[in-house]
Amino acid sequence: MGYYNPKLVKRLKQQQSRGLGVGLIVGCLLVAMTYVAVLRTDIDLLSILNSSSPIIAAPMDPPAVANMTWFRQLDDEDDNQPQNGQPAAAAPSVKQRLPSTTERADVGAQRQSKPLCDLSEYRTDVCDMDGDIRIVGKGSSTVMLVPPNGSSSGTSESWEVKPYARKWDRTVTRNIRKVNVKSLQKHEEAPVCSVHHTVPGVLFASAGYCGNIFHDVADVLLPLFITSRGFDGNVQFLVANNQSWWFYKYHHILQKLSSHELINYDHDDRVHCFKHVIVGLRADNDLMIDASRSAQGLSMLDFVRFLRSSYSLERDRPWTAGGPPGRKPRLLFIARGRSRRFVNLDEIVPVAEQVGFEVVMAEPSFMDVGRFAGTVNSCDVMVGVHGAGLTNMVFLPTNAVLIQVVPLAKLDWIAANYYGEPAKGMKLRYLQYEISEEESTLLELYPRDHKVFKDPDSIHKQGWKKMGEVYLRKQNVKLNVNRFRPVLEKALQLLKEKAEHTTE
Repeated sequence: MGYYNPKLVKRLKQQQSRGLGVGLIVGCLLVAMTYVAVLRTDIDLLSILNSSSPIIAAPMDPPAVANMTWFRQLDDEDDNQPQNGQPAAAAPSVKQRLPSTTERADVGAQRQSKPLCDLSEYRTDVCDMDGDIRIVGKGSSTVMLVPPNGSSSGTSESWEVKPYARKWDRTVTRNIRKVNVKSLQKHEEAPVCSVHHTVPGVLFASAGYCGNIFHDVADVLLPLFITSRGFDGNVQFLVANNQSWWFYKYHHILQKLSSHELINYDHDDRVHCFKHVIVGLRADNDLMIDASRSAQGLSMLDFVRFLRSSYSLERDRPWTAGGPPGRKPRLLFIARGRSRRFVNLDEIVPVAEQVGFEVVMAEPSFMDVGRFAGTVNSCDVMVGVHGAGLTNMVFLPTNAVLIQVVPLAKLDWIAANYYGEPAKGMKLRYLQYEISEEESTLLELYPRDHKVFKDPDSIHKQGWKKMGEVYLRKQNVKLNVNRFRPVLEKALQLLKEKAEHTTE
């Protein structure tokens, strides 16, 4: 960064008495500036080298749940959870050395040799590519990374990816269309562009278990949020296994994520050209975001706020004791049409009203998500039997209460992990009520000494289909109102506690 100035040297020679001091100062400044420049280069290179190590999320252990007689509460005061929508404090940093000359020379080669696709994740495969990328959906189903004109890549990679965030489930992924991702060796091998895009592209599938709200959110909408939110709407979606009804159902959310009309990947025979493309969706555990793995530090609290904005939901806080006179906290019972129904709501509702709630009963609409989202957001407590309908907790105000009623079947661990732990990430208060044999309508189908009651593990060992047939499709719930009342009282107490010291 130094330079030679003849005039400055001449003046220094003419004024030796003062020039010696000035020369020393100038020299020191030049040396310092050169050192800083080199140091900054080393730090930049160090960050590149350190980022080359993959981050692997540890498997989630069974949650530690405090047993409160017959119902459970998961404490949301966890130092390892994101606070105020921000990642938890990082662990103390480890002193790192600066890269050697050899390592600096290898940085470019490492970035060039990075595989196009990362297949190491449990839930999903993702290909994140920059450069001249050309996509042909109809017929070939191919995404190509093209070398510059007049040059050769020297290497050729080829991958097969199914862009749906449940890759371990072969039952569903067998119906997901494969996408061929490859790098071409020669520019001349590439098809001519039909459409040039100035925004990045994200290619994903909308089939699988779509139609079930749990999987709609866990397998597509939440991973799509994690993957594309950083583009702030300036992104082009390309959809394989496109189901037009599904995109109509969730158009409020999808239009918030992308301001561009989606491309039906399976039926579009044009050659779409991009500078940046992501094939597949990034995903963490079901209904959860690991903020430490998100480039933008996104959390589940960010996701639920985004949903409120998408559906113009007004409430971000639940009922408070100091609110308008006469206003009671609202409690929603999720009604189910077939199995796992509350069969004695006529007995439960009066008890809930005695405790101090205004009671609402509603059943989710299959297509009108916005209407039911508005109902949920207007309530402060939501009660439902274990099942996909509990996913609607994403529309509750922050610090509201979720009560999950767990039917017979030894589902307590599943219930806590699929809904209890995610509820904590959404900053909801969570209570888990496990019914007794007397509260299950299975008593009307099986004798009390049947293995359905005495040996649930034997039913589980016959597989998910058999377990679901017995415990999920044949079972309804008849709550013991005296046994359930303390849970309602606890929910009201939690609302009052949060009113006194509400934090987000």
